[in-house]
Amino acid sequence: MYPGIRRSVLASLVACTVTATPIAALGENDDSGFSGNRLWTNQLKNYAIQSLHNENAMSMAAIPLNGPGIDQFINADALMSPGSIMKLVTTFAALEILGPNHHWDTDFLTDGVMAGDTLKGNLYVRFGGDPKLTIERLWTTLSELRSMGITRIEGDLVLDGTYFQVDGGFPAFEDNGDNPHAPFLVEPSAYLTNLNLMHFQVRADERGTQAWSTPSLGEVVIDNRVVATSEGPCPSRRSFEWEPMIHEDHRVTVRVTGELPQGCRTTTYLSLLPHEQYSASLIRSLLGDLGVVVSGGNLNGITPEDARLVMKTTSPDLVTMVRDINKWSSNVMARQLLLTLGAENRLEEENDDRVAGIRVVYDWLEDKGINTAGMVIDNGAGLTRHGRITARQGAQILQHAWNSPYSADLMASMPIIAMDGTMARRLRNTGMDGEGRIKTGYLENVRSIAGFTRDSNNTTWAVVGMVNNDPAWNGQAVLDRILYSLHFRPPTGTAISHAASGTSETSIQ
Repeated sequence: MYPGIRRSVLASLVACTVTATPIAALGENDDSGFSGNRLWTNQLKNYAIQSLHNENAMSMAAIPLNGPGIDQFINADALMSPGSIMKLVTTFAALEILGPNHHWDTDFLTDGVMAGDTLKGNLYVRFGGDPKLTIERLWTTLSELRSMGITRIEGDLVLDGTYFQVDGGFPAFEDNGDNPHAPFLVEPSAYLTNLNLMHFQVRADERGTQAWSTPSLGEVVIDNRVVATSEGPCPSRRSFEWEPMIHEDHRVTVRVTGELPQGCRTTTYLSLLPHEQYSASLIRSLLGDLGVVVSGGNLNGITPEDARLVMKTTSPDLVTMVRDINKWSSNVMARQLLLTLGAENRLEEENDDRVAGIRVVYDWLEDKGINTAGMVIDNGAGLTRHGRITARQGAQILQHAWNSPYSADLMASMPIIAMDGTMARRLRNTGMDGEGRIKTGYLENVRSIAGFTRDSNNTTWAVVGMVNNDPAWNGQAVLDRILYSLHFRPPTGTAISHAASGTSETSIQ
């Protein structure tokens, strides 16, 4: 559709008065005292009812922050499954509690001595909960050992993951995608490296097809059954089947099938190994590439108190991590962040950093005067069927974020409308490019948005919208309508009278 036509169609949809399904009865915060204001919420709610066939499927809260406008609430106190917008709560809490310059250290130590080109002793890796300890950073750090002249380690590779305390694992997420190896399902761990992912690629050329993985780990073998065909359009990734087969010795064979024209490649990411096994294999593989041989085995253990530091790698600051979490909605990084909040603020009687992290966030919210009744954080990422929040609670959190010393850091982490992150393809060609920073959420039967958007009067609004419905696929259009309406027809009506309660809120409960 041409941009001009699409804008006119959307504008006409917003301008029209929908009269389909009657609106639910107004609650105690009646909006009837505001000229033109009730029309805005009525149109929006009726559009949602027409789209979702359920008057309780959507909740919304929109609050003007720095200019004219009237608070808008639809089902705002209904507890809803938020999906990934819960990451805003976790990242905002981390910025204020840990501080924007918080870093994570990963230390490499030894209990032995260096003699010539040999380290005689164990090499300990003391993890510090780094949410994004990448293969590139590991290679740079391990290369220092080779630069010291060490080519052999006569001892074991010992991984120390005691930074986090987890009692009994994590609540299971019931995924309907039939792919337990999907990247978004990676669980947090003190042993986390490289997001616990393997990047598989197959390319076709005149020799046939070549398959490889990054990193290349000894425990993972590719059974390449992709057939090279003559040159033609490159197929989508859905045209290929990747089938991991886990063996009794904990090795994995990945069989890939499909047809690939010459000059094309296909790619996928999979999480195949337990964190401890993956990290040990990755470190050993990188050392091997650098020409350093480890004679001993892989162990998990505690670093001795008298072990000497050989080298370390320090993560980018928290602000950088928050940007990665929110722009690309990284579940494992957000969950790692919640564990860090727990580990750094653990009480003496606490033995589970997830639970401790949740307590820390609740305490922080309540100190701000936010009513957390009914709110369920669960894992800090929104990757849960149990998480709950109300639109009003979410909007109140965003109001505090707007006034926080770290507001710029949080806002810079959010996807920009029609430009990047998970909003890159949303509201294109509507005249709203760059007019908002919105975190999105997506689960089966859940769609959500939360963030800041600017209207045509240059007023910034805090907005939270959630759709819980079966199905929820058309919920995205409903949520985009909220953003579009706030921008082009912001509710800035003149107050004629107030409701009996004396509140200036408009609300449809």
